[in-house]
Amino acid sequence: MTSMANEKHHEMTKLSSQICNQISSVFSTPTDPHPPPLNLLVTELTLVSRRNARVFLHGVGREGLMLKAFAMRLFHLGLSSHLVSDVTTPPISSPDLLIASAGPGGFCTVDAICSVAKSAGAKVVLITAEPERGSCVKYATDVCYVPAQTMASDGGGVMERGEERPLLPMGSVYEGALFVLFEMVVYKLGEVLGESPESIRRRHTNLE
Repeated sequence: MTSMANEKHHEMTKLSSQICNQISSVFSTPTDPHPPPLNLLVTELTLVSRRNARVFLHGVGREGLMLKAFAMRLFHLGLSSHLVSDVTTPPISSPDLLIASAGPGGFCTVDAICSVAKSAGAKVVLITAEPERGSCVKYATDVCYVPAQTMASDGGGVMERGEERPLLPMGSVYEGALFVLFEMVVYKLGEVLGESPESIRRRHTNLE
């Protein structure tokens, strides 16, 4: 490699390590009095599978993209998995589970969806970084606390003089933590359900 190429490669390695370390540090933060998020989600999804119920997922913005990816993997694990926004989503009822994300604590649309699910008798697991002051919490059966920075805690994007530009702006730490958390859940849930890599792969669509 040339000197410039080496420098660019080093910068990429450094940035990727810093980003991964920042996201990883989220999972070393205690979540008391709330249960560890991995344990909570694996337990709830195992129960959904055992009672042949359905899991519904909802989030907005980049949080919604993370939940969309999670919904796909849950389907690959053999669960009846549905995104709230899909036109083929069935009605939710008492045996079912809604997993919703509201990193900053609440969004009017997420509040409304959680309210409907609760009224229908479904369990509601709310994933949030603001479990104490969020407007969605009142609808939750269980709170999945992910202690990461969101737009509610990033200082409004205002930088002090001489302050270093943040590596991950707005809710990027929370959103990255969701992706990592969901991959951990998929791994552990696959073990619990006895799903092999082959069985998971067989459920992948062939319409691509």
